[in-house]
Amino acid sequence: MIIIKIWYHIWAIVKKFFYKIIYRKKIEIAKNVTWRRDFSIMVGKNGKLQIEKDCFFNNGCTIGVNKSVVIEKGSIFGENVKIYDHNHKFADITKSIKSQGYSNGMVRIGQHCWIGSNVCILKNADIGNNCVIGAGCVISGKIEDNTIVRANNQYILETLKQ
Repeated sequence: MIIIKIWYHIWAIVKKFFYKIIYRKKIEIAKNVTWRRDFSIMVGKNGKLQIEKDCFFNNGCTIGVNKSVVIEKGSIFGENVKIYDHNHKFADITKSIKSQGYSNGMVRIGQHCWIGSNVCILKNADIGNNCVIGAGCVISGKIEDNTIVRANNQYILETLKQ
């Protein structure tokens, strides 16, 4: 088991190096950020991705950036979390959806959040500090600090104990 963990950490360092070469100033990944297999990042022409220190991404996480995604320190992500700061435009029925481009926004995930497995975070999501987002949620708006969100999208307004 320890050999597998070491392998994932080494592979994350190598992949981080290649992401920095490919995306240059469009991407900032701080120290102690790591991920497991099938982690992917896509940063568009005008995009900017910032991942602060001590973040962890489990298997199958994806980040798609056309404008801005900021992930603050100490946040952790379950398997298959998807983060997108953009949506396809689809208002013109005379054109294919593919040809209409994107509607861009921003995403911010606060400090020390736990994002559960299979969560989808969409444009204009602003998740406060110390939040827990339950497995399977779709998030696209403001979530206040110290909030738990369950899969049926009910907000539980309780302060998380430290």
